[in-house]
Amino acid sequence: MLDHQGWKARAAGLRFRHQAFIDGRFTDAVSGKTFDSINPATGAVLAQVAECDAADVDRAVTAARRAFDDGRWWRKPPAERKAVLLKLADLIRENLQELALLDSLDMGKLVRDAATIDAPGSAHFFQWYAEAIDKLYDEVAPTGPGDLALVRRVPLGVVGAVVPWNFPLDMATWKSAAALAAGNSVVLKPAEQSPLSALRLAELAAEAGLPDGVLNVVPGFGATAGRALGLHMDVDCLAFTGSTATGKRFMEYSGQSNLKQVWPETGGKSPNIVFADCQDLDAAADMAAFGIFFNQGEVCSANSRLYVQDSIREAFLEKLAQRAAAMQPGDPLDPESKMGAIVDERQTQGIMRFVEAGKATARLVTGGNRVTMEGKGCFVQPTIFADVTQDDPLARDEIFGPVLSVIGFQTEDQAVAMANDSIYGLAASVWTDDLSRACRVAERLHVGTVSVNTVDALSAQTPFGGMKQSGFGRDLSLHSLDKYTALKTVWIKYRT
Repeated sequence: MLDHQGWKARAAGLRFRHQAFIDGRFTDAVSGKTFDSINPATGAVLAQVAECDAADVDRAVTAARRAFDDGRWWRKPPAERKAVLLKLADLIRENLQELALLDSLDMGKLVRDAATIDAPGSAHFFQWYAEAIDKLYDEVAPTGPGDLALVRRVPLGVVGAVVPWNFPLDMATWKSAAALAAGNSVVLKPAEQSPLSALRLAELAAEAGLPDGVLNVVPGFGATAGRALGLHMDVDCLAFTGSTATGKRFMEYSGQSNLKQVWPETGGKSPNIVFADCQDLDAAADMAAFGIFFNQGEVCSANSRLYVQDSIREAFLEKLAQRAAAMQPGDPLDPESKMGAIVDERQTQGIMRFVEAGKATARLVTGGNRVTMEGKGCFVQPTIFADVTQDDPLARDEIFGPVLSVIGFQTEDQAVAMANDSIYGLAASVWTDDLSRACRVAERLHVGTVSVNTVDALSAQTPFGGMKQSGFGRDLSLHSLDKYTALKTVWIKYRT
């Protein structure tokens, strides 16, 4: 791991890819327009990135369709496709520092986290799906003599992927690795706040041997490029991670166009329930802090609602306040920093509106201020509110920042009822040393993932996604391949 000066020196020497990547080459937007990619820690412009719109999306979809129709990718033997994606995983590891810096500079996350979690995770997920390619079997249905019924799993065609800014490289990987492994072509639209790592990923994919047109990247804005992708008549599937409102919009686009499949993974307001029978409250406090302050709280499954049994609530709050005090924001390029910058000015102001309103409705335990580094940047202190009511916006709305709402409870039934009292159902955590309670509560929580005695557990082997208005898409695991394939029955009559 580089030190602070080492990361700064490495950042100074970066070359940013700023054009769209369509049909195997970098290209300007048809309109010639660009937008600024801004470092939220300093306000500096990193690059002027091609501003793609409907014309560019159409070029990318046309290239993706052509690549799919001629079979240059999906008709390759499984071993050859596997080798390409394994090579891409290796290239991500070889360029790990660069990719970590791109995400850190682009959206403000700690370079330490990007280098030890995000970029290695991206390589791991490409490797995992590559290794799955030649281990997926079709089926033979039971029939009578003279009939052979094959159930084939086939790629859909052109997959549009619209990904958020909080984990730019990882989210691009979660969508594209599975879609490519299934044999599809992909048109990827990264968030306008964080396009740089997706563009570099496409370049590395080409270097790994992915044929032209199979992976295309169109940076741009949601209202133009995102909308065009959602409405395009030749996109077969749209995979999306982002806000609930935008997820609903993509489903409307599907109905207005070609009835394309839409797989939304949307908002969250995840509860974390700490029972008094939890024997290791220090571990629970460590993970409760991590669950809301990691990545500046810009995590869809962040444990932003903390329910603590009344008998231990004040003692637990004291532990949390100590941990928050030790997690103050700093330069994202300094490995010693505990929190980075908020992605942009708009998001920072939105977080602070929640904080200022919360000061009038709840008890501010710690934090609550916007800060700067040498007079610059979008930084918010880790903030904890206590005595929050269940109907307070602090407890109901997705803030997407380092703001924790603490609510007390007396009984298990009360905790479960409050935890489920949300339009979201992405994730939840439960802390208890009672195995029966852990199983009982996990069963009753209406969420996609329940983490017991930890927070936000995930792996390549397990599906990630939610219920209710957190959407019904699923990333990771073999189950995610269901999103990017269709079942085709081939029925053969033969002479007996």
